[in-house]
Amino acid sequence: MKIITRVIILLIFSAFIFYIALPIPPYPENPPNSPLSDERGDTEDFKNRRAYFTDLSRDEVLAFHTSQLNSTSLNLVGRTINIPLPTYRLNYPPEEAYTFIKDQTRSWYLEEIVHPFRESFFVNGFIPQVAKDAIIINDREFKEKISMRYYRSNIFVRITLAAVSFALLLLLLNEWRKTLFTKNG
Repeated sequence: MKIITRVIILLIFSAFIFYIALPIPPYPENPPNSPLSDERGDTEDFKNRRAYFTDLSRDEVLAFHTSQLNSTSLNLVGRTINIPLPTYRLNYPPEEAYTFIKDQTRSWYLEEIVHPFRESFFVNGFIPQVAKDAIIINDREFKEKISMRYYRSNIFVRITLAAVSFALLLLLLNEWRKTLFTKNG
């Protein structure tokens, strides 16, 4: 029984490390007909933070980005394999945009698309509520300005945290087993 348990634990740990070590998905593209913002605050960190203007709704924007981030590509011997990733969406109060996107970010909604133990992608939407806030770019009015920020993680940090988390889980399971199966006095 101990051998089977150890093999199962080893398989679970191997699968977890494989998931942690998978390549990070590339920065998501903009939806069609959604021009990139060239405003000063939106172009200073193009690798991790971008903004664009769109006529899509909140649900359409988030579905578009989630579909781009819910898998990663792995190249093996000349073949590309798309591997699905567990993807969760977390909703935050718009006031948190100052922290997660950038200072002075106007916000109507803020959501995070997260891969547990890996990377996070924040999507902030600003929808003008009064005429003076209208978004007009090149004589075209847009419904929303979307600001995005990608928080990538270092693979060595991910693997270290995964190994420590798994070791602590094994320790807790061992203590739980001792508590449940030890006869009292």
